[in-house]
Amino acid sequence: MKAIIPVAGVGSRLRPHTFTKPKVLLNVAGRPILGHILDHLVDCGVTRLSLIVGHMADLIELYVRKHYDVPSEFIIQEEPRGLAHAVSLGLAPEDKEVLVILGDTIFETDLQRVIERSDTTSLGVTTVEDPRRFGVVETTGNGQVTRLVEKPDVPKSNLVLVGIYMIRNAPLLRECIQTLFERELTTRGEYQLTDALQLMIEKGEPVTTFPVTEWFDCGKPETLLATNRHLLDQKQNSTYEPRPGAMIVPPVYIHPTAVLERTVVGPYATVGEGAVVRDAMVQNSILGGGAHVENALISGSLVGNNSTIIGQFQKFNLGDSSEIVAGRDFPE
Repeated sequence: MKAIIPVAGVGSRLRPHTFTKPKVLLNVAGRPILGHILDHLVDCGVTRLSLIVGHMADLIELYVRKHYDVPSEFIIQEEPRGLAHAVSLGLAPEDKEVLVILGDTIFETDLQRVIERSDTTSLGVTTVEDPRRFGVVETTGNGQVTRLVEKPDVPKSNLVLVGIYMIRNAPLLRECIQTLFERELTTRGEYQLTDALQLMIEKGEPVTTFPVTEWFDCGKPETLLATNRHLLDQKQNSTYEPRPGAMIVPPVYIHPTAVLERTVVGPYATVGEGAVVRDAMVQNSILGGGAHVENALISGSLVGNNSTIIGQFQKFNLGDSSEIVAGRDFPE
């Protein structure tokens, strides 16, 4: 099974962190977002990867080639023209079926069952209170999809797409995406995969859905922290070794090389490689590799790699190689 994974986004809502690394390589619960997704795909029997890259493509390729022994290709999307355009770059003429999955979405579903047992194109869905920001799915009583609409002003359903698409007729999808290009059929200025799938339905392709019970779009600081909490909750045992002089409140992830002194860490804290936490409290936060927190209370915060916070008691969204020191006098 081949998986197409669009990961070309800039991640503007996660700045300043995405100034120095791609969004999909941001750390949650001890691993990059993309690492959690690829682990799941490999466990489900995916044997080929086609990653559609753009922003800091070299870092994504370096990470995947270093950590995964799976045949992989990296295709540049030169400009953001929409999800259908990104998927078209990964579709090869010989592809009969493909799995399309967004590279910044953590999910809980029986994906292996979908891959092995579903004989029709099937779309991962969930229900939301306000579906106007999503691709909306309309179905019959037996779950057959009748209509897909991207970000409608007046939704007729609360069922929405979550970014997991098991495509059983890849040649037809290629044909329908090409139709979008030829007719210049865009929604909000981009070629939408939702519109291509709707063309497939109109051509008679049977399309069904499968439920996604947990779904985290890691596109904003608050959702990144929510994803971190969810993944830490999923671990049967929190990942850390007891540290003398430190109180650890599970669930947490603490890298073995992190230094903790006279510190309370947790719950829901991720502490990266080589980080130092001294005379501090850290909860519901993600500290990057080499971060230094001292005499501070950190909660609901993202602290980038090699950044320093000393003597502060508040919420932070601090990028890589930054420094905040309370009470320091700077030369005029």
